[in-house]
Amino acid sequence: MKVAALQMVSGMQLVANLDQARDLLAEAARAGAELAVLPEYFCLLGQRDTDKLAIQEDFGSGPIQQFLADTARALGLWLVGGTLPLSVNDPAQRSGRVHNSTLAFAPDGRCVARYDKIHLFCFDNGHERYDEGRVLQAGRAPTLFDLPSRDGHRWRLGLSVCYDLRFPELYRAYAALGADLLLAPSAFTYTTGQAHWELLLRARAVENLAYVLAPAQGGRHENGRRTWGHSMVVDPWGEVLGVQAQGPGLVLAELEATRVADCRRQLPALSHRVLA
Repeated sequence: MKVAALQMVSGMQLVANLDQARDLLAEAARAGAELAVLPEYFCLLGQRDTDKLAIQEDFGSGPIQQFLADTARALGLWLVGGTLPLSVNDPAQRSGRVHNSTLAFAPDGRCVARYDKIHLFCFDNGHERYDEGRVLQAGRAPTLFDLPSRDGHRWRLGLSVCYDLRFPELYRAYAALGADLLLAPSAFTYTTGQAHWELLLRARAVENLAYVLAPAQGGRHENGRRTWGHSMVVDPWGEVLGVQAQGPGLVLAELEATRVADCRRQLPALSHRVLA
């Protein structure tokens, strides 16, 4: 199955971001991708964390979700929409928090999966400060969905977002449930990405003997923020199959189901776990 990890440099205008995403998705479709994945915050990187509250949508309706459904249908793609802000069901939390949610769409435009980011980024080195918990409501449940590819293999995909990469137990749970492709749309800071991005992605691939597809934000943004980029696809043995260092673009890779099966047969580590 050919896949595409899309890298963006999202700005503060929703329409411009959707236009950038549409162009990249069309490029992925022309290249023959069956699955295309957008980065975290593809629809908006605002001046303030609270800017995402203004574009939040109820699950199942809204212009961002309509864009994703329509584009998946028009291009005939399996499309995973990075993240977008979805309203919290609890009325007490609604005015000040949203979920940072990944939605997956089938080529007919149906939404087939939703994952709300579980782990919320917090970082303070004295110069850069981030605390997603001020605006985001954490999700609770891991989410998988099945994707029948054109060659007949049924891929099982585990969904995650950015900071989740630092919590390997999530991915081990996915592997235990049969996931052979792990998705990690992200917006790593330049500082943390330079230090840990590739290391984390390759570790999650190797320890679970699964492919990892990680689209990212990558560049200097309109709001002054700088993201690491380096969108990549990693195979189950930890080999980097492709990378986009900075700027908008896409990483294309061919995934082989036999590669996962061969790695897991040759090194059956997943069956050797001993729980304390």
